Amino acid sequence: MANNFFQFKQFTVQQEHCAMKVTTDACLFGAWCAAVANRQLSPVNRLLDIGTGTGLLPLMIAQKNNSVIIDAIEIDEQAATQAASNFQSSLWSEKLNLHQSSIQQYHPTNRLYDFIISNPPFFNNDLKSDSSKRNLALHSEALSLEELMQSVKNNITNDGKFAVLLPYHRSVFLEELARAEDFYLEEKVSAKQTPHHPYFRTMLLFSKTSIAIKQKEIMIKDEFNDYSPEFIELLKDYYLYL
Repeated sequence: MANNFFQFKQFTVQQEHCAMKVTTDACLFGAWCAAVANRQLSPVNRLLDIGTGTGLLPLMIAQKNNSVIIDAIEIDEQAATQAASNFQSSLWSEKLNLHQSSIQQYHPTNRLYDFIISNPPFFNNDLKSDSSKRNLALHSEALSLEELMQSVKNNITNDGKFAVLLPYHRSVFLEELARAEDFYLEEKVSAKQTPHHPYFRTMLLFSKTSIAIKQKEIMIKDEFNDYSPEFIELLKDYYLYL
């Protein structure tokens, strides 16, 4: 059974009321998004997280970015309540805002975002569980990738960035959807569990400007089953024992 909480160096994620718990790949994505936000030439002042779950990604980014204001969307009522509680218990409560809504029904007034991130429901057409909450969190009935891209288009600034975490086999499909909406792939990071495993996740970064695509890979653990140097570099400010 998963723990009811996940303790990081500077914050705690309570997760007993969330169908999807904190995962290693989500932590990797959160750390990567924080690094992406901090390396932009223009400051990331306003960020939107679509499908925040426990609130993990906003917490990770808030730890690394002093100026960003983050709006987090979560459709499930219990998960939204828990994420809001996690925000309020953190050091950055004044800049973390939880909205219990679907992204399709979220219409902020005169507000566009410099950076939009999402770890969306992605087990499209795969075997479903008996838990309706877990199905909502894992499957794309509540938010298809087509709807995700349209929501990003509706809420992003002209020079904004969009980052998403997907199963490796779904990345090409999203790249095609993004291009149809006039978004260009900037960076693609393919993740493996170990050198002996196939790729299982992809982190993608898009913008509205066409530039040379950066492609790289990252392994969570090395051949000795220790965290890889690249993983440690990204997660050392978050994980307790790195």
